[in-house]
Amino acid sequence: MPMQEYIAQTDSTNNRLKERLAAGEELGEGYTLYTFYQTAGRGQAGNSWESEAGQNLLFSTVFRLTDLQPQEQFRLSMLVPLAIVRVLCNVVADEGLRSLFTVKWPNDIYAGDGKLAGILIEHRLTGSRIDASVAGVGLNVNQTVFRSGAPNPVSLRQLTGREYDKETLLQRIVSEFARLRPLLHEPEELKRQYMQVLYRREGYFPYVERTVSLAPTQIATAEEKGVFYARMVDVTDTGQLVLQDKQNNLRTYHFKEVRFVL
Repeated sequence: MPMQEYIAQTDSTNNRLKERLAAGEELGEGYTLYTFYQTAGRGQAGNSWESEAGQNLLFSTVFRLTDLQPQEQFRLSMLVPLAIVRVLCNVVADEGLRSLFTVKWPNDIYAGDGKLAGILIEHRLTGSRIDASVAGVGLNVNQTVFRSGAPNPVSLRQLTGREYDKETLLQRIVSEFARLRPLLHEPEELKRQYMQVLYRREGYFPYVERTVSLAPTQIATAEEKGVFYARMVDVTDTGQLVLQDKQNNLRTYHFKEVRFVL
């Protein structure tokens, strides 16, 4: 089992691991830093992540993807949420609840229409290769009250009424990362499994186009366009979402260029 290190409190486990990598620490594949209290958790595109102290699982894992090309980095964004969904399906006994677990493109974990986990994957490139990648996960485990005003958070405890051991969940997830890692070299199979668990995979649903800034951490607040209905057609190898609207037009979006209407 790769090394796992507990820290009582930090601003962001992703920040800590990135600083240590930048300082030259040799953190190997699977090295994981975890906490139950994060003061400044980050989500995609500069979003924050709410987590009540002691109630949830917050961790970051190092991946050494020197065996992949930079243009193949989205494979990790498929593998990480797929592994977590697999673990959740094994942990929760109720078959009806298990069917609720999906991946909301590109890599949020949903239970029904509630957000159960957020994932932030950051890559460090050296020349033309991926030197190190840090996958940060915030999983709502035992929290029962959310106060941030986020529209749709949900926890495992709210879903099942049970309290969960966070370290046991961590062990299972890190083990599943290792078990699924060979799929990084089987892109067609990895994509097939990822597409199977996508949120709103079948049928037409409402979406809104958005205008975003070029800086990935600064979302432009430009006026959104009107709602349109579309179905998922594909996710490209570089992670773009391809939708087909009811007029049979194909629409391709980068992250944050389209919003799911919940």
